[in-house]
Amino acid sequence: MKVLKVPARTIAVFVLPCLLLYVCLVFIPILVSVYTGLLKWDGLSAATFIGLGNFKDMFFNDPVFWPSVKRTLLYAVASMVEIPLCLLMAVLLNRYLRRGNTLVSIYFTPVILSVVIIGQLWKTVYNPTSMGGMLNGVLVSLGLDSWTHNWLTEPQIAMYALYFVSLWQYFGYHLLIQYTGVQNIPDELYEAAKIDGADGFKADRYITLPLIVPIFKISIVLAFIGSLQAFDLVMVMTAGGPAHATDVISTHMYNSSFGSFKYGYGSAIATFLVAVCLVFTGFINMIFNRIDRKFN
Repeated sequence: MKVLKVPARTIAVFVLPCLLLYVCLVFIPILVSVYTGLLKWDGLSAATFIGLGNFKDMFFNDPVFWPSVKRTLLYAVASMVEIPLCLLMAVLLNRYLRRGNTLVSIYFTPVILSVVIIGQLWKTVYNPTSMGGMLNGVLVSLGLDSWTHNWLTEPQIAMYALYFVSLWQYFGYHLLIQYTGVQNIPDELYEAAKIDGADGFKADRYITLPLIVPIFKISIVLAFIGSLQAFDLVMVMTAGGPAHATDVISTHMYNSSFGSFKYGYGSAIATFLVAVCLVFTGFINMIFNRIDRKFN
């Protein structure tokens, strides 16, 4: 089979516009944010260059920063809990249901809903009053009155309530990714494995898992990095409250920039968030590269 060589000039014609768009919309704003993080600026008056002063305050003098980092990392870790479950469900749907696509589409519905709609829906579910609170109402009807809570206003449990909503919202998204990956595995491989005595979950161990690793990696990266940037759902449901109990990095950045008019300080937090995303993306890629080498 003859392989056609594409001239470098032709490749550049197609790649250059996208590269320029990426540089203008992503790379340059990141650099501007890094520079702004070196300034003391309220967005109105003249900016003053203070070097690493904002970063020093962020790491050593801000009582909200490190707790928000901890919550963000827990948010990211919690977002990956559902991915193995999505993979298991994708395998079962592909094996036992002829029209699994319909069920996957139903699970995907929350993904296409507006975050504002989802936030308002779950605020109603979590409402602590017996008349408007569906969750507390169900618990009371089951005789579990001691389990009722003010789900979004108790600092000890408010963040866990947000974790659950996020898992519910994106379950269908990761299920669709895993289901598509499982469907793309050729049936001939399973038929050959069945002849050799490997069927059911044994075939999944030696065929499905090794071949689904790249798709699994996509879900992990999207879930983890997306959760590090979590903002909209938190702002709609709690706005970081009560008493900063649900503040994550993004909401703390927003409140610092637009609530306290510390745009330089907010940019420093944004720079930290970009660095964390890059570090964890590289770390996840390194882990999955080792897994690929193990299977191959």
